[in-house]
Amino acid sequence: MNMPVKTEYFKNPKNRDLTAAELDAFARELDQIKQQVLDDIGEKDAEYIRRVYASIRYSSALGCACLFLGWFPPAWLLGTGLLGFAKIMENMELGHNVIHGQYDWMNDPKFHGPSYELNMVGTAANWRQTHNYKHHTYTNIKGMDDDVGYGVFRLFPEQRWTKFTLIQPIYILPFSLLFQWGVAIQSLEVGKVLYKRKTVAEFKRDWRSVQTKITKQLFKDYVFFPLVAGPAAIPVFTGHLVANGLRNIWTFSIIFCGHFTGDVEVFPKTVLENESRGHWYMRQIRGSSNLTGSEVLHILSGHLSHQIEHHLFPDIPARRYRQMGPKVQAVCEKYGLNYNSASFAKQFGQVIGRIFKYSLPFKK
Repeated sequence: MNMPVKTEYFKNPKNRDLTAAELDAFARELDQIKQQVLDDIGEKDAEYIRRVYASIRYSSALGCACLFLGWFPPAWLLGTGLLGFAKIMENMELGHNVIHGQYDWMNDPKFHGPSYELNMVGTAANWRQTHNYKHHTYTNIKGMDDDVGYGVFRLFPEQRWTKFTLIQPIYILPFSLLFQWGVAIQSLEVGKVLYKRKTVAEFKRDWRSVQTKITKQLFKDYVFFPLVAGPAAIPVFTGHLVANGLRNIWTFSIIFCGHFTGDVEVFPKTVLENESRGHWYMRQIRGSSNLTGSEVLHILSGHLSHQIEHHLFPDIPARRYRQMGPKVQAVCEKYGLNYNSASFAKQFGQVIGRIFKYSLPFKK
């Protein structure tokens, strides 16, 4: 029987269930959109990512140079701003996209996904496991995608409520400010250790690589550069501290807006039973949300302002998502699926609403 395939816990009424035949046709149309872009990828994409790489290097160098004059407040502000910009661009538009393999076809070691290392305390190896594999394979599946609340937030009614959840509107603040640290320790699965589902020996094994990366990153930002700066050690130290904070808050905001707005859904493990490609595509759309805005917003977000397209096509150069967006939206409208897209202000407001609402024991 060609019955609709159901996937919901609490189904968003803006989405309709599709039959198996509709899901197959839906997948073919999205595959066609992807293939059209793949056929066109080439030197212009390579030139773009090289420009991004150069802008990060020059901004970082100029920012550090300004911080060496950081006792002069305008120089400190300019240096911190440039360094923050470089860190945001490196994490969002360069590192995240390169690690997804979007530029492996260039055969350039600087843009080789399997060997790229992020400029942050988290290791790229752990990021590939927790993000590239687990999150993008099991998107929004409760109990399989660790990004659903990151183990510390209740953001959907399907998640278990505890008394600790009551204070999540408070600890969301330090979490956003220290977001790179959350990314760094996510793969350590501290919760499993506390509940004895992971041994201390296993935790220590996983901790070694994280400890090495944290040590290198802290030494570079807060020891090496201040020492080289000599008399300007304090403004260099504080400049790096603030730049890292700016990067963390921005990254947190973009990622949460892409995954935890009002229309986003979470799914049970049963959706994996005989899941077709069309069904997987549908889950990505129902578990993601986009941001509308200027070209600057798209670039600074690493084009994760098009989170829907990123989840559908994670290995396509992210700069292409803007051209794919209208086509994906048209396909969603054709099949009765909600293309969740709105301004940053609206989407972030919904994120904050979720954080407050589900800190209380609401069931829907």
